[in-house]
Amino acid sequence: MGVLDSSFLILPFGNDLVVVGLVAQHPHRAAWYVLTAACGSTIGALLLALVARKLGEEGFAKFAGKKYYDRLKKHAGNHAGVAVAVGGLAPPPFPFTTVIAGTAALGYPIWRILLINFLARALRFTLLSLLAIKYGHAVIRVAQSAPFEWTMAVFIAVCVVASGFSIAHWVRKPR
Repeated sequence: MGVLDSSFLILPFGNDLVVVGLVAQHPHRAAWYVLTAACGSTIGALLLALVARKLGEEGFAKFAGKKYYDRLKKHAGNHAGVAVAVGGLAPPPFPFTTVIAGTAALGYPIWRILLINFLARALRFTLLSLLAIKYGHAVIRVAQSAPFEWTMAVFIAVCVVASGFSIAHWVRKPR
């Protein structure tokens, strides 16, 4: 789930919900869930960074739009590590994918992107795990309700459609 969450696909809160649900059911495995979610996110960020690096600055500017590219270059250029850390910690709608792709396209070292992403995601999932441990029973009760299940079904359908558009957008863009 972490690989998909940090790639071209659109799964806002997907990894977060999985971690919270698993930790709420099995709190003694929280460290394992945090580690695997952070590793999965880092693998997804690696795939994204490799593609963005291959696109380069010009390709990324075409993909993201000149205005957004200029803004990212100005702000992230000198503080790319901070941008990646904020992206790893911030919940949606923060443009995590665009920040990872942009910093990679701008030539920021991929190993730094991955290290910062891993640490930021590990912190984020640790905080979520602590909340899940404290409020786990309430989370499980809500997750087992019919309205939540219907909401999640609609949410998943929207994510699948949005991911299809995202993939089509990446494929159709000129190289």
